[in-house]
Amino acid sequence: MATKETTYQPVSFEFTRLDAEEALRRSREFQELMQTRRSVRHFSSESVPWELIENALRTAGTAPSGANQQPWTFVVISDPDVKTKIRDAAEHEERLLYEERASREYLGAIEPIGTDWIKRHITDAPFVIVVFEQSYGFNEDGTKRKHYYVRESVGIATGFLLASLHAAGLATLTHSPAPMGFLSRILDRPANERPFILIPVGYPAEDAEVPSLTKKSLDDISERL
Repeated sequence: MATKETTYQPVSFEFTRLDAEEALRRSREFQELMQTRRSVRHFSSESVPWELIENALRTAGTAPSGANQQPWTFVVISDPDVKTKIRDAAEHEERLLYEERASREYLGAIEPIGTDWIKRHITDAPFVIVVFEQSYGFNEDGTKRKHYYVRESVGIATGFLLASLHAAGLATLTHSPAPMGFLSRILDRPANERPFILIPVGYPAEDAEVPSLTKKSLDDISERL
Protein backbone atom coordinates (compact mmCIF):
# COMPACT_ATOMS: atom_id res chain seq x y z
CA MET A 1 0.00 0.00 0.00
CA ALA A 2 1.34 3.42 -0.93
CA THR A 3 2.27 5.69 1.95
CA LYS A 4 2.24 9.46 2.06
CA GLU A 5 5.66 11.00 1.52
CA THR A 6 6.87 13.09 4.44
CA THR A 7 9.95 15.04 5.46
CA TYR A 8 9.23 14.38 9.14
CA GLN A 9 12.30 12.79 10.69
CA PRO A 10 11.80 12.17 14.43
CA VAL A 11 14.62 11.78 16.93
CA SER A 12 14.53 10.60 20.52
CA PHE A 13 13.69 13.33 23.01
CA GLU A 14 16.35 13.66 25.67
CA PHE A 15 14.81 14.81 28.92
CA THR A 16 16.09 14.83 32.48
CA ARG A 17 13.29 14.90 35.03
CA LEU A 18 14.14 16.85 38.18
CA ASP A 19 13.16 15.63 41.59
CA ALA A 20 10.46 17.69 43.25
CA GLU A 21 12.80 19.57 45.58
CA GLU A 22 15.25 20.57 42.84
CA ALA A 23 12.43 21.58 40.49
CA LEU A 24 10.91 23.84 43.12
CA ARG A 25 14.30 25.35 43.98
CA ARG A 26 15.03 26.22 40.36
CA SER A 27 11.51 27.54 39.85
CA ARG A 28 11.75 29.84 42.85
CA GLU A 29 15.24 31.08 41.98
CA PHE A 30 14.24 31.93 38.43
CA GLN A 31 11.07 33.68 39.55
CA GLU A 32 13.01 35.70 42.11
CA LEU A 33 15.61 36.62 39.48
CA MET A 34 13.05 37.80 36.96
CA GLN A 35 11.18 39.70 39.67
CA THR A 36 14.19 42.04 39.82
CA ARG A 37 14.15 42.86 36.09
CA ARG A 38 13.33 46.49 35.31
CA SER A 39 13.32 48.57 32.15
CA VAL A 40 16.33 50.88 32.47
CA ARG A 41 16.73 54.20 30.66
CA HIS A 42 20.00 55.36 32.23
CA PHE A 43 22.99 53.37 31.03
CA SER A 44 26.69 53.39 31.81
CA SER A 45 29.04 53.51 28.82
CA GLU A 46 31.11 50.75 30.45
CA SER A 47 31.95 47.96 28.01
CA VAL A 48 30.15 44.63 28.19
CA PRO A 49 31.85 41.29 27.39
CA TRP A 50 30.76 40.24 23.90
CA GLU A 51 30.26 36.64 25.01
CA LEU A 52 27.36 37.73 27.24
CA ILE A 53 25.60 39.20 24.20
CA GLU A 54 26.44 36.21 22.04
CA ASN A 55 25.12 33.75 24.62
CA ALA A 56 21.86 35.70 24.88
CA LEU A 57 21.47 35.65 21.10
CA ARG A 58 22.04 31.89 21.06
CA THR A 59 19.40 31.53 23.77
CA ALA A 60 16.93 33.64 21.78
CA GLY A 61 17.56 31.39 18.81
CA THR A 62 16.24 28.38 20.75
CA ALA A 63 12.74 29.88 20.98
CA PRO A 64 9.84 27.98 19.43
CA SER A 65 8.47 29.37 16.19
CA GLY A 66 5.68 28.68 13.73
CA ALA A 67 6.68 25.73 11.50
CA ASN A 68 10.19 26.11 12.98
CA GLN A 69 10.86 28.90 10.47
CA GLN A 70 12.71 31.04 13.04
CA PRO A 71 11.60 34.30 11.39
CA TRP A 72 13.93 36.64 13.28
CA THR A 73 17.12 38.61 12.77
CA PHE A 74 19.04 40.24 15.63
CA VAL A 75 21.22 43.16 14.54
CA VAL A 76 23.72 44.18 17.24
CA ILE A 77 25.11 47.72 17.04
CA SER A 78 28.11 49.01 18.95
CA ASP A 79 29.39 51.52 16.37
CA PRO A 80 28.94 55.01 17.92
CA ASP A 81 28.20 56.64 14.56
CA VAL A 82 25.45 54.16 13.75
CA LYS A 83 23.95 54.53 17.21
CA THR A 84 23.96 58.31 16.78
CA LYS A 85 22.10 58.01 13.47
CA ILE A 86 19.54 55.74 15.10
CA ARG A 87 19.09 58.09 18.05
CA ASP A 88 18.67 61.14 15.80
CA ALA A 89 16.02 59.38 13.73
CA ALA A 90 14.26 57.95 16.80
CA GLU A 91 14.14 61.32 18.52
CA HIS A 92 12.71 62.92 15.38
CA GLU A 93 9.83 60.43 15.30
CA GLU A 94 9.35 60.43 19.07
CA ARG A 95 9.20 64.21 19.26
CA LEU A 96 6.45 64.20 16.64
CA LEU A 97 4.69 61.48 18.62
CA TYR A 98 4.77 63.38 21.90
CA GLU A 99 3.98 66.79 20.41
CA GLU A 100 1.58 66.00 17.56
CA ARG A 101 0.63 62.38 16.94
CA ALA A 102 -0.18 60.85 20.32
CA SER A 103 -3.62 61.08 21.87
CA ARG A 104 -4.12 62.58 25.31
CA GLU A 105 -5.21 59.13 26.48
CA TYR A 106 -1.91 57.58 25.41
CA LEU A 107 0.18 60.36 26.93
CA GLY A 108 -1.76 59.96 30.15
CA ALA A 109 -1.14 56.21 30.16
CA ILE A 110 2.63 56.59 29.86
CA GLU A 111 2.96 59.62 32.16
CA PRO A 112 3.75 57.48 35.27
CA ILE A 113 6.72 55.99 33.43
CA GLY A 114 8.35 59.41 33.10
CA THR A 115 9.45 59.15 29.47
CA ASP A 116 9.91 61.90 26.89
CA TRP A 117 11.21 62.17 23.33
CA ILE A 118 14.89 62.37 24.35
CA LYS A 119 16.45 58.90 23.94
CA ARG A 120 19.91 59.00 25.52
CA HIS A 121 19.81 55.27 26.12
CA ILE A 122 20.49 54.61 22.44
CA THR A 123 23.89 56.28 22.47
CA ASP A 124 24.79 55.67 26.13
CA ALA A 125 24.36 51.89 26.15
CA PRO A 126 27.39 50.01 24.76
CA PHE A 127 25.15 47.76 22.66
CA VAL A 128 21.83 48.22 20.92
CA ILE A 129 20.07 45.12 19.61
CA VAL A 130 17.45 45.71 16.94
CA VAL A 131 15.13 42.75 16.46
CA PHE A 132 13.65 42.32 12.99
CA GLU A 133 10.78 40.05 12.04
CA GLN A 134 11.00 38.28 8.70
CA SER A 135 7.61 38.52 7.01
CA TYR A 136 8.70 35.86 4.53
CA GLY A 137 11.75 33.78 3.73
CA PHE A 138 13.35 32.30 0.64
CA ASN A 139 13.60 28.81 -0.75
CA GLU A 140 16.85 27.44 -2.11
CA ASP A 141 15.81 28.45 -5.63
CA GLY A 142 15.24 32.06 -4.53
CA THR A 143 11.44 31.95 -4.50
CA LYS A 144 9.54 33.38 -1.58
CA ARG A 145 8.49 31.14 1.32
CA LYS A 146 5.56 32.18 3.49
CA HIS A 147 6.26 32.50 7.20
CA TYR A 148 3.63 31.64 9.81
CA TYR A 149 2.89 33.18 13.20
CA VAL A 150 5.70 35.67 12.70
CA ARG A 151 4.84 38.20 15.41
CA GLU A 152 4.11 35.52 17.97
CA SER A 153 7.39 33.74 17.20
CA VAL A 154 9.52 36.88 17.31
CA GLY A 155 7.83 38.01 20.51
CA ILE A 156 8.71 34.73 22.23
CA ALA A 157 12.32 34.93 21.00
CA THR A 158 12.58 38.49 22.30
CA GLY A 159 11.37 37.32 25.69
CA PHE A 160 14.07 34.65 25.74
CA LEU A 161 16.62 37.32 24.81
CA LEU A 162 15.56 39.67 27.61
CA ALA A 163 15.57 36.89 30.21
CA SER A 164 19.04 35.74 29.16
CA LEU A 165 20.48 39.26 29.26
CA HIS A 166 18.99 39.83 32.71
CA ALA A 167 20.38 36.52 33.94
CA ALA A 168 23.81 37.75 32.82
CA GLY A 169 23.49 40.80 35.05
CA LEU A 170 22.75 43.26 32.25
CA ALA A 171 20.15 46.00 32.05
CA THR A 172 17.81 46.34 29.10
CA LEU A 173 15.02 48.50 27.73
CA THR A 174 12.35 47.60 25.20
CA HIS A 175 11.96 50.63 22.96
CA SER A 176 9.59 50.85 20.00
CA PRO A 177 10.01 54.21 18.24
CA ALA A 178 6.93 55.02 16.22
CA PRO A 179 7.21 54.56 13.29
CA MET A 180 10.35 52.38 13.07
CA GLY A 181 10.97 52.26 9.33
CA PHE A 182 14.17 54.30 9.70
CA LEU A 183 15.83 51.27 11.32
CA SER A 184 15.54 49.31 8.08
CA ARG A 185 17.11 52.17 6.15
CA ILE A 186 19.98 52.93 8.53
CA LEU A 187 20.83 49.24 9.01
CA ASP A 188 20.32 48.40 5.33
CA ARG A 189 17.98 45.49 5.97
CA PRO A 190 16.36 43.45 3.17
CA ALA A 191 12.77 43.97 2.09
CA ASN A 192 11.47 40.89 3.91
CA GLU A 193 12.48 42.25 7.33
CA ARG A 194 10.46 44.65 9.46
CA PRO A 195 11.68 46.30 12.69
CA PHE A 196 10.10 44.66 15.73
CA ILE A 197 11.82 46.29 18.71
CA LEU A 198 14.99 48.12 19.76
CA ILE A 199 16.82 46.98 22.91
CA PRO A 200 19.67 48.98 24.49
CA VAL A 201 21.88 46.67 26.56
CA GLY A 202 24.52 47.43 29.17
CA TYR A 203 25.15 48.14 32.82
CA PRO A 204 22.94 50.74 34.53
CA ALA A 205 24.45 54.13 35.29
CA GLU A 206 25.41 54.69 38.93
CA ASP A 207 22.64 57.28 39.24
CA ALA A 208 20.06 55.24 37.30
CA GLU A 209 16.46 55.64 38.35
CA VAL A 210 13.34 53.67 37.49
CA PRO A 211 9.70 54.65 37.98
CA SER A 212 7.85 53.39 41.04
CA LEU A 213 5.58 50.81 39.45
CA THR A 214 3.86 47.64 40.62
CA LYS A 215 3.04 44.45 38.75
CA LYS A 216 -0.41 42.90 38.81
CA SER A 217 -0.97 40.15 41.34
CA LEU A 218 -1.16 36.49 40.37
CA ASP A 219 -4.92 36.57 40.89
CA ASP A 220 -5.19 39.47 38.44
CA ILE A 221 -3.26 37.77 35.64
CA SER A 222 -4.27 34.12 35.97
CA GLU A 223 -7.16 31.78 36.68
CA ARG A 224 -7.08 28.15 37.71
CA LEU A 225 -9.96 25.97 36.55
